[in-house]
Amino acid sequence: MSKLNLQRLITFILLIAILAACSPASTASPAAESTIEAPLAEMVTLKIAVLPIIDTLPMYVAAQEGLFTKYGVNVEFIPVASAPERDQLLVAGQADGTVNETLSVMLFNKESIQMQAVRYALRPMEGYGHFFILASAQSGITDAQGLKNVEIGVSQGTVIEYVTERLLQAEGLTADEIKTIAVPKIPDRMSLLASGQLNAGVLPDPLASLAVSQGAVKVLDDSLHPEYGFSVISFRKEVIDAHPDAVKAFLAAIEEASDLINLDSSKYTSLLSDKGLVPPPLLSTFEIPPFPDQAIPTEAEWADALAWAKEKGMLTVDVSYADSVNASLLP
Repeated sequence: MSKLNLQRLITFILLIAILAACSPASTASPAAESTIEAPLAEMVTLKIAVLPIIDTLPMYVAAQEGLFTKYGVNVEFIPVASAPERDQLLVAGQADGTVNETLSVMLFNKESIQMQAVRYALRPMEGYGHFFILASAQSGITDAQGLKNVEIGVSQGTVIEYVTERLLQAEGLTADEIKTIAVPKIPDRMSLLASGQLNAGVLPDPLASLAVSQGAVKVLDDSLHPEYGFSVISFRKEVIDAHPDAVKAFLAAIEEASDLINLDSSKYTSLLSDKGLVPPPLLSTFEIPPFPDQAIPTEAEWADALAWAKEKGMLTVDVSYADSVNASLLP
């Protein structure tokens, strides 16, 4: 072999070696690659604290109709008997979301942003009140003017007291003419109203409808002032930050469930009994209210509730609407 040919051979061998060194050690064939599937993303579980209130019906409908699964989120309901129990679970991180009110969100956020309202849960509308001011049958009271200087049973420092004052103010009563008395437990309020020991009291529906069926007189409800008596779905901000897609999926399921209820609510009357949302005596007559389309509380609604809470000494700071109400997760 000539010297020139030897040099060409060495150069060729070196080139092959360089190309081999730059290539991966092994390469799967296209057919082999097509058989390898990426692992599925883990489905997030959202734990929702639920009171036995009509506001939660779309959640139960979403579960019954398989909508949470459809949108890719797992939901676990944690039944609670009272608002304080609900809030304790949220503080402890044992629940991720719930139905509450803007006042509750404000109190969570008075020092730092802990909760965000992400949607209306239930909003009163004409013909479908959420909170009712009732008078006992023995009182003789039939209108708002009859409530001047009359003690009205409420749970103080809550949305019920807020709605009571705002409804009476809208009817022309002054702050000095509005009197409330603390009767924290709803069964006590109902019992005292029925016996006439309490001249007036405020109840949420459907318990208000039950009281009326037992003789109480409806004086006012919030259907003409929906800016006061609505409830919201809210989540801990930590959960929203960690799992925004799961919360979006949850709200997408709620949107579809609300549409199903509004289309034919009679399909879901059995849930009212199964979940204890309506007292048994009312099951045959109670009319399920329409549920709102996707929307969040307005800044004006937030500001009014905030002003009331500060007036009552419940808050001493302005809690940010922009940080506490989050519209970005709606479908």
